[in-house]
Amino acid sequence: MVVGIDDAYLVRAAQAGDDDAFEALVRRHQLLVYRVALRMLGNAQEAEDAAQDALLGAWRALENFKADSEFSTWLYRIVTNRCLTMLRRARPQEPLEDDYPDTAAEPPDQVEGLDRLRALKGAILALTPEQRAVLVLREFEDLSYDEIGRVLELSEAAVKGRLHRARGELADKTQSWR
Repeated sequence: MVVGIDDAYLVRAAQAGDDDAFEALVRRHQLLVYRVALRMLGNAQEAEDAAQDALLGAWRALENFKADSEFSTWLYRIVTNRCLTMLRRARPQEPLEDDYPDTAAEPPDQVEGLDRLRALKGAILALTPEQRAVLVLREFEDLSYDEIGRVLELSEAAVKGRLHRARGELADKTQSWR
């Protein structure tokens, strides 16, 4: 990774035709893009496809990036929109894949924790795509309301409203845990 060089410089270089600069941007941000896609889609293969499509889309549209926001914000917008499109096309959802070992030999507290984690992932996947997008960007990516608004092209009030509804849905679905 190119250390000490900011995204703005790499974007300008990539826009001027420096393929290595764009490659450095991809290396720097590919985990962010994949992480958002995985949390939005809940399936590792679909997340890989969405991340690849988003990065390819960023490459194709790089000349249109005006630097009126951070490069990462622009990438959040691209990957989130790609995921929303995928979610609208095909509704069936699977729980997020996990790498948990067989819980038969685990203490009951750990099994219960794993069950709750799986149930939470399922509850997140049951949210509408729009609610899921604001929840992922706020709770997992720690974006501000303003940043989420720029990513999703919403007002701050709309972001807060969707987030409130998403949190309410999750609270309803997890009420039995309390």
